[in-house]
Amino acid sequence: MCKLMLACCKVYISESRNKAALNLIERAAKRHPKAAIINKFVDETYNRVGYTLVSKLTSGMCPLRSAVLALVKAAFEAVNFELHCGSHPRLGVVDHICFHPLGSTSLEQIAGTARCLAADIGSCLQVPTFLYGAAHKDGRTLDSIRRELGYFKPSFNGNQWSGGPKSESLSLIPDEGPTQTAQAKGAVVIGATRWVDNYNVPIFSSDVAGVRRIVKRVSERGGGLPSIQAMALAHGENVTEVACNLLNPGKINGDLVQLEVERLAKEENMSVGKGYYTDLSEEKIIESYLSLGLQDEN
Repeated sequence: MCKLMLACCKVYISESRNKAALNLIERAAKRHPKAAIINKFVDETYNRVGYTLVSKLTSGMCPLRSAVLALVKAAFEAVNFELHCGSHPRLGVVDHICFHPLGSTSLEQIAGTARCLAADIGSCLQVPTFLYGAAHKDGRTLDSIRRELGYFKPSFNGNQWSGGPKSESLSLIPDEGPTQTAQAKGAVVIGATRWVDNYNVPIFSSDVAGVRRIVKRVSERGGGLPSIQAMALAHGENVTEVACNLLNPGKINGDLVQLEVERLAKEENMSVGKGYYTDLSEEKIIESYLSLGLQDEN
C-alpha cells in the first residue's frame, strides 16, 4: 500500500468535440506541473470529457487545487454552455468535480481541499457551487442534488440535453457562489468520497424506456445491487448504455454489474455488449503517478 499522502481529482467537462477548447483547458492545468493529468476519457456522443488529476497533498495551497482551479477557469472561458448538446445529463460547463483520497490521505483531509476549491469557484469565478459527500456538512449525496436540480430530465428531443439552464433561478441554495446561474456557465457540483468506479454497459437497442426498466432493477435505489447507481443513456444509433457509478467497487465491481445487466436484458429480449470502465483503477492511478517521479519533488 502506498504510504504517501496523495490526492486525486476527477473533473467532468461538458465538451469533447471542440478540440481547440480541450487543448486550452489542458494547457491551463499543465502550467501546474506538480499536479499531473493521469487519465483523459473522451466521449463524443455524450459530448463530455473526464480528466483525472493527481498530486501530493501538501499544507497550504495544494498543487491539485491550483491545477483544477486553472482547468475549471479555462473551461468556463473556452466553452459556452448555451451551445452544448449531448446525450449525457449535465448542470454546467464543469458538470462535476470529485476528490478522492489516495495513499495515506484521509477522507477529511481531501474534503478540506474540495471545500477550498468550491469557495474559489464560487467567489472568484462567480459560479453557483454545490457540495456533497464528506465535503458537505451533512454528507449530502450527489444524486440528491442532481434530482433537486432536475439533472436527469432531458431538455431536447427526448433523450438529449441541450443549451443552458431553463431558468437563472436555482431550486436549491448553493453552498458557494451566487444564488443565480449564468446561462453560459451553469452550476458546479463538488464532492469528496472514497474511490468510485464508473462502468458503462452497452445494450443494442434504442428502446430507452426498456433499458430504464433494467436500470431500475440493477441499481440499489430500485432494490438491485448494493452500492450501484445507474441511469439509461442513449449512446448513438440503436445503442443505449447502462451507465453505472460503483460506490464500493471492492465489493461490487464491473464484472458483477455486467452479469446482472446481461441477466436482466435477457428477460427484455435485448442484446448486451461488453462493458467498459471510463477511468483507470485506483491502483493503476497511483502506479501511473508514481512512475512520473513527481512525488520526489519538493
